[in-house]
Amino acid sequence: MPELTPNPLSEEEAQDLLLKLRRREGSWVDWGQRCYVLQQAGYTPEQIFEETGIEASYQNLMKVAGQVYESLVKEQASEALLSYCQGPRSDVLYEFRVLTQPQRLKAAELAMEKGLDVDEAHIVARAIQDFARYSSPPDGFSPNPGDAVAYQCWKRARAKKDLQERSRLIAQGLKFAQSLGARQQIEKLLSDFTVVPMQRAPLLPVYRLEAEDELPRIIPVAGTFPLSPDAIATVPALEAIEPFRVVQLPQPMSVVPIPGWQVILKALDPVAILWPSDRLPNLTLEKVEPVVVVIDRQQQTWEANNYWLVEQDNTLQVQWFSEPPTYKILGQVLLILRPKNILDEGNLLEPWQMDD
Repeated sequence: MPELTPNPLSEEEAQDLLLKLRRREGSWVDWGQRCYVLQQAGYTPEQIFEETGIEASYQNLMKVAGQVYESLVKEQASEALLSYCQGPRSDVLYEFRVLTQPQRLKAAELAMEKGLDVDEAHIVARAIQDFARYSSPPDGFSPNPGDAVAYQCWKRARAKKDLQERSRLIAQGLKFAQSLGARQQIEKLLSDFTVVPMQRAPLLPVYRLEAEDELPRIIPVAGTFPLSPDAIATVPALEAIEPFRVVQLPQPMSVVPIPGWQVILKALDPVAILWPSDRLPNLTLEKVEPVVVVIDRQQQTWEANNYWLVEQDNTLQVQWFSEPPTYKILGQVLLILRPKNILDEGNLLEPWQMDD
C-alpha cells in the first residue's frame, strides 16, 4: 500500500474513484486508499457514503486498518501474510492499531496462523500490550504473541473456582501457546486445582464536576493597588479551552482562580486587581485585609446600579456614580473576593482531628 500524498483531484478523477468504489473493485486496501484520496480532496465521509454506499464508520475502519497494513509492508511482511490481510481482514487489522509496528507484524502472523476472528484479535492485542509491561517474560513463557495470550489465560484460569470456566481458559491457552514452556505451564493446571486469586488493579480515581462553580475561571492579575491605567490596558485577555477551561498564558504573568459563579462566567474580558479593603468605598470590615477586585474591561457604559473602575488623576479608583461620571470608565466591577477564612487549614488535610 503506497503512502498517500494529498493532491487535488479533477472531477473526472474523482468520479473514476467513486465508480471503482461503487463496483467494489480491488481489495479493502484499495477501497481505503480511494476513500482517503477523496477525503483529502474535500469529499466528506457522508458524501462518499451517498455516492458509494460505504458507511462513514467503515471508511474510518479501512483508513486505520490501512495504516496497520502499511506498517506490515514496512516491516517486510511475507507476500503470503500480505495476501492474507488483503482478504476480508480489515476488522482484524483494525484491532492491532494499538500495537507498535514490530508487534503488529507478530500479531498479524499469529492471526493468519490461528485464523483469528475480530474478537480473538482484540484479545491478542490486549494481551500483547499487557505482556510488554514485563521487563522479561514470566517463567515458562516466551516473548511470542501467542504466549502472551496463553499467559493471560493461565493467570485467569488459576483464579477460577468454576471448573467449566477454568477448563475453557485452559483450552484457550493451549490453543494460543507457541512455546513448549507455555504449554507445560498451562497443562499443570489440569492436575493442580489450587485457586490463586488475581490481584486486580485498583479503580482509577475518577471524578465528575457537577456544578459550574466547581471549575474556576482563570483571571489575569494586573497587579496591586495603586496602579496606573496602563497596567489595566496592557493585560492580555485569556481564552479558556473547554471542557476543562485550560488556559495558555501568552507571556509570564500572574493569574488567580475565581469560582465559576455566573457573574464570572458571563464576563467578556475580566481582569483582577489586588486591593486593600480599606481603600474601597462603602466596604467596612473588622480588619483590613487584601481582596481581589474583578472588573470586566468590556463593560464601560455607565449604569447607576454598578460600581466602576475609573481613571482618576492618572491612578485607578473604584467608585459609584449616581449620574454619568466625567472620569474615564475602564471597566465594571463584577465582584470583590475576600480571602478564605478557615480556622485551622490543617484539619482539611487530616479530618480525623475533628472527631473529638
